[in-house]
Parts: sequence; C-alpha cells; structure tokens
Amino acid sequence: VQLQASGGGLVQAGGSLRLSCAASGRTGSNSVMAWFRQAPGKEREFVAIIRWSGGSTSYADSVKGRFAISKDSGKNTVYLQMNSLKPEDTAVYYCAARYGSSLWQSPKLYDDWGQGTQVTVSS
Repeated sequence: VQLQASGGGLVQAGGSLRLSCAASGRTGSNSVMAWFRQAPGKEREFVAIIRWSGGSTSYADSVKGRFAISKDSGKNTVYLQMNSLKPEDTAVYYCAARYGSSLWQSPKLYDDWGQGTQVTVSS
C-alpha cells in the first residue's frame, strides 16, 4: 500500500488542522489505518486508528476529545481532524496501514508508512 500524507502546517495554540492520508495500491476492507507522530528526540507514538470495515476507532489519551479520525471509503482516504491544538502536539505526523482488524497501537507492527507531514503549534 502506498500512502500519501498531507495537510500539516503552522498553527497557533487553540487552532485546528486537518491531515489527510490517501491510500493506493493493495488496499482492502480488512485493514486498519493509523496516525502516529514523532517529536524531535522522542520515539514515534500512537495518535489514532480506524478500522476500515465498520469504522471503529481508538485514540491516545493525550488527544481524546480534541482529535477525530475518519475515513472516506470512496476516496480511500483517512483524515485526522485536530482541534484545540497545543504546543506539545508539535511533531511530524505519519499515517500507516496494515492488514487485519485489530486496533494495533505499536508502530513496530506497521509495514506501510506515508512520508510524514510537519505540524507545528506555536504558543
């Protein structure tokens, strides 16, 4: 699966951004797509995940209530709506995909990755 992430940028604290991740190639209904992020000097961490079939979701505690993951099956695209952004949300955001229906949160379990998009939140 090829993934193309977009939508990052610079925003003030309290603002919003929407990230997109377009999937192409070997996609299928029995898969999940997730967003991870990596700040400088830190490990890549889980942000949100969505099951392609049925749309079940899961979020990291740090973004619950502020971020929302969604999908457009017709466009093979997953979105991450980020509201009430904080400076600590600053990171490179990556989308990832893998076969199966479990809502895996470890980045080590994903083989297919997008190129990353920078999100910078100023205070």
